Amino acid sequence: MEKKLIGVDLGGTTAKIAILTTDGKIEEKWSVATDIADEGSHIVRNIGDSINQKLTDLQLDNSGFYGIGMGTPGTIDYEKGTVKGAYNLNWAKTQNVATDLKAITGLDVYLDNDANIAAVGERWQGAGEGSANVFFVTLGTGVGGGIFAEGKILHGAKGAAGEIGHITVDTSENAYDCTCGKKGCLETIASATGIVRVAKDLAKTYEKDSKLKATSEEVTSKLIFELAAEGDELAKEVVDHICFYLGLACSHIGNMLNPEKIIIGGGVSAAGDALLKPIQTYFEGMVFPAVRESTSISIATLGNDAGVLGAAWLALPAE
Repeated sequence: MEKKLIGVDLGGTTAKIAILTTDGKIEEKWSVATDIADEGSHIVRNIGDSINQKLTDLQLDNSGFYGIGMGTPGTIDYEKGTVKGAYNLNWAKTQNVATDLKAITGLDVYLDNDANIAAVGERWQGAGEGSANVFFVTLGTGVGGGIFAEGKILHGAKGAAGEIGHITVDTSENAYDCTCGKKGCLETIASATGIVRVAKDLAKTYEKDSKLKATSEEVTSKLIFELAAEGDELAKEVVDHICFYLGLACSHIGNMLNPEKIIIGGGVSAAGDALLKPIQTYFEGMVFPAVRESTSISIATLGNDAGVLGAAWLALPAE
């Protein structure tokens, strides 16, 4: 029987876990709550115990697996298998994640950043269509990115490769402050929270009738795109505003890396073509011809499965 893979996508609320074949078919999928109490000291134990219990329930043993791939927030030491600075997990100090999880499960453990594994998942089984060069942009509470170039994940000198959310796109006096300490980062405009901030600011000076300006509902990025689709002029202005900056940031990626695919995922990407088409238009006006002809932009297709797929890919044996 061919050996299988285990993928773990660790987040602040849950850890998604899956058993997969080597060609990327998910056979079992479940999740465990992320217990961040006591400085996150229970997280790895809970994941390991859950994996052991699942293998027992399925009457499988370690000989049937190549190992565990795991995506996690934080700064990763790829040689030592440690994670530090994952503050949403209460992991301020260095955690020996790979060593500890291997001690619990008996399986080899391979770690990478959560944005990187989403990039790999989409590249392997989703919108990346197996391309050798893919850049993944995730638009959620923040804006993250991952680079898969010439067949491998790029990490950079300190593991910060792909941080598209902190490209400076707004150099005006009114540029928003970013949590990273800079001003005018893409994340301040194009994250879910950034889009709402843009909408509220543009509404202050908007003098025509607008459902968006008049709404008593909680303003969300989803509502903004819905009202734009209905023809609300203020909502359309907000969408155009954020798509300009996304197109600008993607053009920098296109001109620098020339990937076959730039894939946009995360919660905001649920807007689909309403997000994609204006980004493409701005992108095509900002890149030079060779990039325009060879780099395409698309919406992610895997949803929440991208992480476990990409994590499992880490455990694939080298060809």
